Amino acid sequence: MDPHEGLRPIDPHEGLRPVDPHEGLRLVNPVSVSEAGGLVFSTPPGAAPRKGRGELRDRPPTTRTRRTERLSRVRRRESGAGGGSPQRAAPTTDGNLQANGTPHEAARLSFRRYSAEISRTHQHEAPHVLTQTTSRVLEPSDLDAALAVLDREPVANAFVTSRVQVAGLDPWRLGGEMWGWYEDGMLTSLCYAGANLVPICATPRAIRAFADRARRAGRRCSSIVGPSEATAQLWRLLEPHWGPAREVRGHQPLMVTDRMPADIAPDPYVRRIRKDEMETIMPACVAMFTEEVGVSPMAGDGGLLYQARVAELVGSGRSFARLDDNGKVVFKAEIGAATAQACQIQGVWVAPEYRGMGLAAPGMAAVLRYALADVAPVVSLYVNDFNTAARRTYLKVGFQEVGAFMSVLF
Repeated sequence: MDPHEGLRPIDPHEGLRPVDPHEGLRLVNPVSVSEAGGLVFSTPPGAAPRKGRGELRDRPPTTRTRRTERLSRVRRRESGAGGGSPQRAAPTTDGNLQANGTPHEAARLSFRRYSAEISRTHQHEAPHVLTQTTSRVLEPSDLDAALAVLDREPVANAFVTSRVQVAGLDPWRLGGEMWGWYEDGMLTSLCYAGANLVPICATPRAIRAFADRARRAGRRCSSIVGPSEATAQLWRLLEPHWGPAREVRGHQPLMVTDRMPADIAPDPYVRRIRKDEMETIMPACVAMFTEEVGVSPMAGDGGLLYQARVAELVGSGRSFARLDDNGKVVFKAEIGAATAQACQIQGVWVAPEYRGMGLAAPGMAAVLRYALADVAPVVSLYVNDFNTAARRTYLKVGFQEVGAFMSVLF
């Protein structure tokens, strides 16, 4: 679940310098990172110091020709023309996450491969030549390439994918920027920079580039959330500049299922919340958020953005609850993110006076039935590792752990 989404408006462009999308396409000399965070290129012995991009006009025609040819080759590869490979990586599994029979195995294998990549150390790499390796802010024209990266981890990336599919990559519609990391001219890693900072399929080199960009821009997010290994590495790089965090939740199990439980009957009283019931569901949503995050979503703007998000979920038919005889919410949950491959349940909450009465498991089974029937073939959620009661409930309903998230709260 993403309890921080929409907590405050931000300017996604504030503090970010314009980036040349073709930067780094030419062969240059070994590169290092300066104390200021920028890239510093060494000058060959006997060569005049570089004066910036304007000097390209004074270079011999052969240099311009070679650079133009390289750009053309990269563009052909990105478009799939000229015999090159399109800029869409093959997904880890098929659209339904069916590998070796179950989505759990597919998601687990995917997370293992990703975690192994993040765990490799690159601290003692030899100096390398920067050819077509760079990071930049993605543009609307990069949508297909970005979706290809997101498709590699459809369960873990469900939240960001659902936003991108609706809003594209325009920062104002998306609610933040999408940063891309290119290796050999191919988009390989992403980082969503909005109300949350979310590393996506991020390799160690990409994480270092994203951390440098985030450090220079200054903190604009209310949390860092993502796969535990990548998020931990990103936070290690940012903590000296952004820290301390209000709270760090280092292990939040990611759980999935693709079927109804055999021995838990769905609660027949759990239903969709109607648009005219906003005043009924809103207090329960505020109570859940405050209990989960430790601060009220009504602070700052009086809760306008949070109320708008709740209204969006209610209006799309993805808010569910059971009411008692007096019309009070006793159980609630939402389907917060949805794509064609997977959806994510969030905001699970039982009223304190009804806890311990066995409402959570049947309530979750009811929401799961709606999700599988109407939304996606795979349903996921992530939970705090210290919430043992919730973890027992999810296991009882049939969810299986396939990976872990991490959250850094500010």
